[in-house]
Amino acid sequence: MTLPWLLPLFVLALGYLLGSIPFGLVLTRLTGAGDLRQIGSGNIGATNVLRTGRKGLAAATLLLDLLKGAVAVLIGAALIEGGGPMAGAMAFIGHCYPAWLRFAGGKGVATMMGVVTALHWPAGCIFAAVWLGALFGTKWSSVGGMAAAVSAPIALWFMGSDLVPVTLALTLILLWRHRANIARLMQGTEPKIGAAKE
Repeated sequence: MTLPWLLPLFVLALGYLLGSIPFGLVLTRLTGAGDLRQIGSGNIGATNVLRTGRKGLAAATLLLDLLKGAVAVLIGAALIEGGGPMAGAMAFIGHCYPAWLRFAGGKGVATMMGVVTALHWPAGCIFAAVWLGALFGTKWSSVGGMAAAVSAPIALWFMGSDLVPVTLALTLILLWRHRANIARLMQGTEPKIGAAKE
């Protein structure tokens, strides 16, 4: 007899495990770029990887962080009805709060983009467009990420999707992860792309 809660629990755990893979940290260590947590802002995301001077590594980190969110959604959806949002949300949480790094993970922008795109590709396209527009328009990585995250639940609401609650929850977590950036933006001290601190 299979316990009815076992498969949903597996989907949640799998999503978390996928999301918690710190690709930025792994790639920089494998290529001899150093411990990412001791570089720039100490964040494990693609923006901080860029500060190592390795643009290729930063692009690879961005892609892999995005893919782990998307893959979690696709696997979750294949295993159980409603498993896509469950696994995707847990992948995002795993990226932001990985147990192996004492819950000090990334800020979740790329992983959220992967989750949103896999769940609802039109909203994912809007997410990417807003991210790129705000990023290149302001030169602030944090503004690009936050604007993109906020755009997701708004876009889904206009499209009549039932994914608004889960994406809104992810957006709130992402904004919380950016609280130091928000404080610096308000103080006028937030560095732009290419500076030494995120």
